[in-house]
Amino acid sequence: MGGVVVGACLSFVALLVVGTYVVAAQLGGAGGGVRGAVGLAKGAVPAAYQPLVQRWGNLCPAVNPALLAAQLYQESGWNPRAQSHAQAQGIAQFIPGTWAAHGVDGDKDGDRDVWDPNDAIPSAASYDCSLAQYVKDVPGDPTDNMLAAYNAGAYAVIKYGGVPPYKETQNYVRVIRSLEKSFARPVAPVEPSRQAAGAIYFAQKQLGKPYLWGGEGTAADGGRFDCSGLTQAAYATVGIDLPRVANDQYNAGPHPSREELLPGDLVFFSDDLTDSRAIRHVGMYVGGGYMINAPYTGAVIRFDKIDTPDYFGATRVTSDGAQALPRRGTDA
Repeated sequence: MGGVVVGACLSFVALLVVGTYVVAAQLGGAGGGVRGAVGLAKGAVPAAYQPLVQRWGNLCPAVNPALLAAQLYQESGWNPRAQSHAQAQGIAQFIPGTWAAHGVDGDKDGDRDVWDPNDAIPSAASYDCSLAQYVKDVPGDPTDNMLAAYNAGAYAVIKYGGVPPYKETQNYVRVIRSLEKSFARPVAPVEPSRQAAGAIYFAQKQLGKPYLWGGEGTAADGGRFDCSGLTQAAYATVGIDLPRVANDQYNAGPHPSREELLPGDLVFFSDDLTDSRAIRHVGMYVGGGYMINAPYTGAVIRFDKIDTPDYFGATRVTSDGAQALPRRGTDA
């Protein structure tokens, strides 16, 4: 009886995959950055920082909350105690000289503390707006120019009449603009992924394999996976390099609502529905309220329902979104 159920479900998934191919084939290229009034995607910013990011992300026209969130995530992964080898400090990764010149007392408590997000997040927005003002007369997209000035300095942007021809600077602008889309709450239906069907095809072939904590499907792992190892490997087969950590995979693209889910979307689960950094599980949606996932030790890769109290949200993976993500650590 179980074999009949699985067979029927696989046939259902096959039809969904065909539909995914048909819809994806009709897609055009993605647009530019996020425009208009910008809200933050559900839980993308930890609840402790969301009011700060929403407020200060509207400080000037060159910045929006999603863009500010993308910068903070890229700089520190929301870690207020982060410190780099170059002595960049805090959630916004200010170096001491820049902090001395541009740090602000965001919470009006009488000090400017680089380690306090209540000061550092307002300072990041204020610094962005200062840079935007420096390059306001430069041709091109003002936000791109502001980001380029953040990376290469305002003089370089003015000298070259826009984003300078430095590979590092051009990559920085591309990364932040891509991540911006994953932090913004979608205001229109999210386009399907062209790669989704291929990723599902790979995931289907893993059904029945035992779960392995830390598993990435290698020969040493006996071809076994954990949850994020499975989704990472599935998208790798279609040329998309996802990070290893599930809560970073959440930022690999925009976030369709539950009603907009399509096969191939990644679906996430957490015990804290206000903070994407607390995500503990990921699966791949296949339609009909089901996902393929590697659940836990002692279980096999299988179909499970997604409509559970710990359902956090979904991500429609994009190549640009995945490429923009930092790589950190491993998870289950």
